Amino acid sequence: MDNLKTHTGAAFYETFEPKEAKRLCDRFEFIYTPKHGSWLNMAEIELHVLNGQCLNRHISTIEKVKEEVTEWQIHRNNKNSQINWQFTNKEARVKLKRLYPSINN
Repeated sequence: MDNLKTHTGAAFYETFEPKEAKRLCDRFEFIYTPKHGSWLNMAEIELHVLNGQCLNRHISTIEKVKEEVTEWQIHRNNKNSQINWQFTNKEARVKLKRLYPSINN
């Protein structure tokens, strides 16, 4: 998950009755991406593609949204779409050096 404040267990309690909120909190484990590394999260990349290719217009009903997303997903999977990383691990370590923990003597 990214670091939005809505991605906490408290958001469930703001939206659902306590019993349902507790059930959902128990079901999910919150794992956060680095604060400035959301572009490293493949799920976020895929959601960005979905938004740009499918959800970038007004869709009148939730049923139509579900239908459109399902069709997009089938097409995307059949196409065997992949994420094309633009640099190697070695290059990433140089570029992202400030995000890695350091050991100081």
